[in-house]
Amino acid sequence: MPLTPDPPSSCDCFVSVPPASAIPAVIFAKNSDRPRDEVQEVVFVPAATHAPGSRLQCTYIEVEQVSQTHAVILSRPSWLWGAEMGANEHGVCIGNEAVWTKEPIGEGEALLGMDLLRLALERSRSAHEALHVITGLLERYGQGGSCREDSTPFCYHNTFLLADRTESWVLETAGRLWAAQRIREGVWNISNQLSIGTDISAEHPELRSYAREQHWWDGKDTFHFSQVFSLVQQPVRMEAAKARFQAGRKLLQQQQGSITAEVMMGILRNKESGICMDSGGFRTTASMVSILPQDPTQPCVHFLTATPDPSRSVFKPFIFGVEVAQAPQVLSPTFGAQDPARILPRFQTQVDRRHTLYLGHQVALGLMESEQDQGQQLRQRQQTLEQEGLEAAKSLLAGQQATPPQAWGSIFQTFVERESRMYA
Repeated sequence: MPLTPDPPSSCDCFVSVPPASAIPAVIFAKNSDRPRDEVQEVVFVPAATHAPGSRLQCTYIEVEQVSQTHAVILSRPSWLWGAEMGANEHGVCIGNEAVWTKEPIGEGEALLGMDLLRLALERSRSAHEALHVITGLLERYGQGGSCREDSTPFCYHNTFLLADRTESWVLETAGRLWAAQRIREGVWNISNQLSIGTDISAEHPELRSYAREQHWWDGKDTFHFSQVFSLVQQPVRMEAAKARFQAGRKLLQQQQGSITAEVMMGILRNKESGICMDSGGFRTTASMVSILPQDPTQPCVHFLTATPDPSRSVFKPFIFGVEVAQAPQVLSPTFGAQDPARILPRFQTQVDRRHTLYLGHQVALGLMESEQDQGQQLRQRQQTLEQEGLEAAKSLLAGQQATPPQAWGSIFQTFVERESRMYA
């Protein structure tokens, strides 16, 4: 498939596993970099049971449903079924990245990487189990289909960063083939390129034989996954990712031993490196940071923006609890059977998917760019609100705040309402 002429698209995922974290917790973070005007919503889906033989409609295709699905919080482009990043009630977090390899990208519709991400969150209790969910679905259904809301197809394969309370996994794919590396401690990041070398913890059973058949590997030299499967002539978007990947790795390594949620937020806001993206047709459309305490009695805390440009957005805390409900201000309008994403041929028209918080935030961004004094005051109010969320999370995890679990579920809604009033 020919490469599109778009500016480089990108995402960045980061993880810190103790002792790299400042507290006994795994810390996960992701910037979702997508087409500039795409709206990303934050969706809560409760746990559910399903009848035997049920089918599930994903973005393009149906798959078999499982008997039990877990509660999830998702940050997703509002036109599709899957998600760019998210977490489940068991403390599993996943983010994905676009990648191009020697394995051709088909134009046929299958599961998007974002569908695989959501399916894994709904069906797994650990990062390792999530890896098996993704690879099993990949083997059965494959990955494919346009990944943007446009009549011109934009297709790619995927890499994933999966984390839970104790460890992290990197999963990199090329069509139905894959390799995975377990991260037991330290820091790791992924961008739009293969990063797994010789340290392979698990792999597709036919990975190496296929590489030999294609004459990509002679079967004698040490098998280095990224060297064997990476394109010799990289697309522009992957070449551009190299410097961003190295900058992200350096920022993580500089903070080893002292990484906190705030440190991760600072990395996601770093514009000099390109991690906080704003390059014409693409920008950072949403961001997420999660604290996954190793102590299973402590709650995981997930911070989500639901708005573009983390350098001028508020990370708002979300905690799974018995009273969790959908925050309507971050939910996009729906269009049912008339949605251009469902009508064949797809994406022939555009609809307004902006949710309430997105609309208010767009006005705020305009003020920050054009009205120096008013914009600066607004940014300070954003920072104050975010700091309140961070302090609440710190107190809760330190045992200094005796908040009953039934109250945890309303915290995200409270912060979304306060941010909405700020823009009003």
